Amino acid sequence: MDRITCIKSFVRAVETGSFSAVAREMETTQPTISKQIAELEEYLGVQLLIRSTRSLSLTEEGTRFYEHCQRVIDAIAQAEASVGRQQKPSGVVRVNCPVSFGQFQIVPRMKAFLDRYPDLKVDLIMSDRFVDLVEEGVDLAIRIGELNDSSVIAHRIGTTRRVAIGSVSYFEKAGEPQIPQDLIHHNCIVYTQLSTANEWYFQGLKGLVKVNVKGNFQANNSTAVREAVLSGLGIAVSPIWLFGDVVNCGVIKVILKDYQPTPLPIHAVYRRSRFQPVKVRCFIDFLASEFKLDPWVSDYGQSAKNSLFS
Repeated sequence: MDRITCIKSFVRAVETGSFSAVAREMETTQPTISKQIAELEEYLGVQLLIRSTRSLSLTEEGTRFYEHCQRVIDAIAQAEASVGRQQKPSGVVRVNCPVSFGQFQIVPRMKAFLDRYPDLKVDLIMSDRFVDLVEEGVDLAIRIGELNDSSVIAHRIGTTRRVAIGSVSYFEKAGEPQIPQDLIHHNCIVYTQLSTANEWYFQGLKGLVKVNVKGNFQANNSTAVREAVLSGLGIAVSPIWLFGDVVNCGVIKVILKDYQPTPLPIHAVYRRSRFQPVKVRCFIDFLASEFKLDPWVSDYGQSAKNSLFS
């Protein structure tokens, strides 16, 4: 019995509440995980988990053992990290990110990343919902916007600059807003995943401007917002990278250029209870270096971005 492997399977089973989830994460089968934990229980001479058809729960002995196991795994991770810069990154790195950000900013860069680290595999989980890193076995997540989660460690790797944008066909019919307050007379497309929802904020020469917008369409997915804008449905405040492929094609138009919608930070986050594995550090460092060169997501690229709309 490989006790370290069995302990890792036990800890992840507790955290995910599912043998099947651990099996998927470790690229093995559910019976294998069940067998590992059964062997661990036999070795210790105690029952660690109470199994039912729907859930797993810890016994009293299992709770004490789990607390010790967490420290053991953290110590192993710390030992690996102490020599990590001499290690060749390998294994699977599980990454979560918003759907559109993955489509436009992550996936196009994956060939370069995997060419650089041929022994790594990337499991990209794209979802606009909030993903619990522990429960879903995610190594790191890319999150856009201000963070309120103290359970994770965050590294800022860029900035999403946003613009007010609509299709040329929409403006030909409805007219073009000249100041943010004009938006109250337009059909505005709301991205509901943002905490501000239909309150749009702009920074102008005279300070912050807040506008309560309304419209007949909203969505919790930014790809849907993009398609609604392209179809001529209305105006959105959106990351400029979402329209990068059509921004200079005469199909859409950036408006209110003297008013900057509030930029949103881009963070790479990982679990606070874990030391940073080499594969995670490599992924974060790669994206940070890539984003520095991209004016749409760089912390330093405002002037370059502006030149796209001159």
